[in-house]
Amino acid sequence: MKKGYLSVNTGDGKGKTTAAVGQALRALGAGYSVYVGQFLKSDRSGEIRVLREISSKVATETYGIERKVGSPVTERDREAAKEGLTRLKKAIDDGYDLVVADEILVAMSSGLLEESELLDLMESKPESVELVMTGRGATQAIIDRADVVTEMVEIKHHYRLGVQAREGIEK
Repeated sequence: MKKGYLSVNTGDGKGKTTAAVGQALRALGAGYSVYVGQFLKSDRSGEIRVLREISSKVATETYGIERKVGSPVTERDREAAKEGLTRLKKAIDDGYDLVVADEILVAMSSGLLEESELLDLMESKPESVELVMTGRGATQAIIDRADVVTEMVEIKHHYRLGVQAREGIEK
């Protein structure tokens, strides 16, 4: 890849991770190498399981501790997120063509990472690497620095009716 861009998938609507995984599939289909790092998720997610099965050109990792929304942030949570950020930087340095930092924006907005750390990550990305960052809560500084920003807007969602994330559909 000659020129990689910085993309942000944010907003309160559904589909941020799904869109990033779609980009990963498209990149794999074109012969690119892909790295997907997920903050605040377990390796039980359907997208991670299938990515691991379909290609030797994709590496996946999950960082930190799966947390319930609104639960108090602990020092252990912060340490796990910092370790994840270190591993994500290594993946970028290792020369993957596409790097997905899934839910990194939620890690920031919940206090596990600092905005400055994400901006540093964006600035240090080599020209040839495509970086996709996902999650609710993109700050104006991150939006300003990105080349592509997509906001997912919730119009209607079954969560409002008490339906939890379903295996194979939302997780």
